[in-house]
Amino acid sequence: MDAMLKIIFWGSLFSLCYTFAGYGLGIVLLGKLRRRAVAKAAPAAPPFVSVVVVAHNEERRIGPRVQNLLAAAYPPGQMEILVVSDGSTDATNARVREISDARVRLLERPERTGKAACLNAGVAAARGEIIVFADARQRFEPETIHHLVSNFSDPRVGAASGNNNIEPSASNVGGGVDIYWRMEKFLRLAECWWDSSIGCTGAIYSIRRKLFTPMPEDTYLDDVVIPMQIALQGHRIVFDPAAKSYDPQQNEPAYENVRKQRTLAGNFQIFFRYPEWLLPWRNRLWWQLLSHKYLRVAAPAFMALLFAANAVLIGDPYYRLLFAGQCAFYGLALIGRAFSSLKLPCFSIPAGFVFLNVMTVKGFWYYLRPPRRGGWNVVRPPEPARPPRP
Repeated sequence: MDAMLKIIFWGSLFSLCYTFAGYGLGIVLLGKLRRRAVAKAAPAAPPFVSVVVVAHNEERRIGPRVQNLLAAAYPPGQMEILVVSDGSTDATNARVREISDARVRLLERPERTGKAACLNAGVAAARGEIIVFADARQRFEPETIHHLVSNFSDPRVGAASGNNNIEPSASNVGGGVDIYWRMEKFLRLAECWWDSSIGCTGAIYSIRRKLFTPMPEDTYLDDVVIPMQIALQGHRIVFDPAAKSYDPQQNEPAYENVRKQRTLAGNFQIFFRYPEWLLPWRNRLWWQLLSHKYLRVAAPAFMALLFAANAVLIGDPYYRLLFAGQCAFYGLALIGRAFSSLKLPCFSIPAGFVFLNVMTVKGFWYYLRPPRRGGWNVVRPPEPARPPRP
């Protein structure tokens, strides 16, 4: 019995260490040993670009967002902006029509069908050789589209993701998630050194239109499914740190809860929907997909097994010390959650780590019992409190 518990303990510990540290170190080392540079260059004849923005009830943000895209440092005659309105019931459509620029087109969908269905429709209606996907909330730098398009001078590149910069969080948990996001971006860059990143950032990525394959309309993670379908056609998925966007919304639990649940549910969805992606002879990125995506959603199970096996082995002084270490880690996470103003790494890192793994469990439940209402949830920070009337 003790031998089996020790196997469970050390197997779980190894799996967690590999998932959150070993894989990252390994892919960085491989990338350093054989770096596959991208032949990025400004094309002699800039290709026509279609920027596709899916929006639902974005009357306050859609106008400034379209103006931000129109201000791109890209030849005006070689770009269009296609806003796909997903059953909006506010003044979103009216705000788009108010923009008097021939480069802006509105595709109205009377019923809410979800982001994946709108992306399928948007790409089908787009005229561009290159498709840039963007959201209503973020803002691009003027050179962002130029940087994204420059990656396609390399014929091996099928998709290019940009660098989304998120407003720093004010709380411990949010600060821990910020650290995770910075690590995630570096991991994607390291994966590109070796071959390709696993997925893109949904708010800022681009593809060759001819490589697009329509998705099932209930797809949660379009920014993983679309790039993976392109990678399966033999092309690379790259991450370009120079192509920047800025997100004003912080990684705070108060409004990350729903988004994280849905995102993590998407990992379970692709695992069960595309099992062939784990076959080495079908997908050259199978090891990266397993390590980057699937082992992460298994982490809560490893954490539970590690804690339970350690609790039973507590009679051994060595395992008693390890158990005390686990309790201290979770204690720091609880303190970080309870006292959000204590922005110290010793609290924010455990709090952020535990928060993300709790969201993984909720994501699995979300996958098993998805909301009945169609579409996706537009997550916004709470409105600031109004001062009391005199």
